[in-house]
Amino acid sequence: MSERQLHLGVFFQGVNHWTIWNAPQSGSQIDFSSFRRMIATAERGLFDAFFLGEGLRLRESGGRIHDLDVAGRPDAITQLAALAGLTSRIGLVATQNTTYNEPADLARRLAGLDLLSQGRAGWNVVTTDNAWTGENFRRGGYLDHADRYVRAEEFLTIARRIWAGWEPDPKALTALTTQFDVEITPLVPPSSQGRPVIFQAGDSAEGRDFAARNADVIFSAHGSDFTDALTFAEDIRSRLRTAGRAPDALRILPGTEIILGDTEAEAQEKARWVRLHQVTPATALAIAGQVWGLDLTGRDADGPLPTEDPVVPEETGEMGSRRWQDRHAIVRRWRETAEARGLSLRETVIALGPQRGHVGTPSGLADRFAHFVREGAVDGFNVSPYLTPDGLDDIVDRLVPALQDRGVYRTGYAGTTLREHLDLPPA
Repeated sequence: MSERQLHLGVFFQGVNHWTIWNAPQSGSQIDFSSFRRMIATAERGLFDAFFLGEGLRLRESGGRIHDLDVAGRPDAITQLAALAGLTSRIGLVATQNTTYNEPADLARRLAGLDLLSQGRAGWNVVTTDNAWTGENFRRGGYLDHADRYVRAEEFLTIARRIWAGWEPDPKALTALTTQFDVEITPLVPPSSQGRPVIFQAGDSAEGRDFAARNADVIFSAHGSDFTDALTFAEDIRSRLRTAGRAPDALRILPGTEIILGDTEAEAQEKARWVRLHQVTPATALAIAGQVWGLDLTGRDADGPLPTEDPVVPEETGEMGSRRWQDRHAIVRRWRETAEARGLSLRETVIALGPQRGHVGTPSGLADRFAHFVREGAVDGFNVSPYLTPDGLDDIVDRLVPALQDRGVYRTGYAGTTLREHLDLPPA
């Protein structure tokens, strides 16, 4: 694996508190200039793709809009279609939901993006089963959790048939499944890459199996620790073999955050600044409130943890409710950690929250990433910048040259399509 090359994408998240919005360096999350600035930097850095997340409804907590996150961006396909005309090589990946779309319509729109961008489109296939999102579509709670991948697989199978159905004299395609009854004549010819590249981000057993059967790229949370990343990669390769696919048929691109400094100490200090701006006092209280099942508004986030026992509320499917399954066990762990390390509530939220990526010098991280990719733990990373729109500048200007010096990163695009960038076999 010594010749393996690292792939990089940028993940412009749809709904999150990790993109800092409350600092002077923060730019707009919805102005087109922000998207244009970031994708231009990514293409200058020879990134494979610009990956847009999406949320179909503003998140809620306690019956109120959760206004501590970055949320409410324009439609992903609309944004990427506009950006296609301002770029020439970088891939354009849209997150689109199989629960609240229909295959004939979405297949046509994605094929249109792929054709207009000359083979640079990708589709991040996601599912949703919660009732509060469904209310926007008059389908509140209609889809059982276990059925979401059934619908997704039937959806994707029909979309692929539509994409493959263009001929000199296209014929009507029909599909009758448990979820769909479709009759359509394909409206758009294939692009130079054949069809959009399929991304998938589910981490459950069902999600991993779905990816092994259907995806070209899997987007995961297993990219910070080498052993964890390698275990995940080996599991995916095993599932690929079970699905009858080659173990290298799927690219593994975990999401990550990259924080750079001239020295390790400087990088760690910058990481502390980032975490304190990501987890504001209000955000820390909101997260702890989800764990305790209590409204902690007005408490001191820089004080001690709540002394109350957690309350286990009725399952509603709202933001965070599934994340905290054993609240009593989680509270015990939080209290033990806070007491042992002398941490405040906010510091505990930061310490026990997701370990989001890599902190270090350009040289040190280049060595680390070369090890990850050459040992087969990852094929690359989808980078989530902590600042918009300038969060890729250090990575492109300092980390990319260090990777190129080690022979682990391209020095120019070899092809024109997203499929070529990812070194995937023809569709």
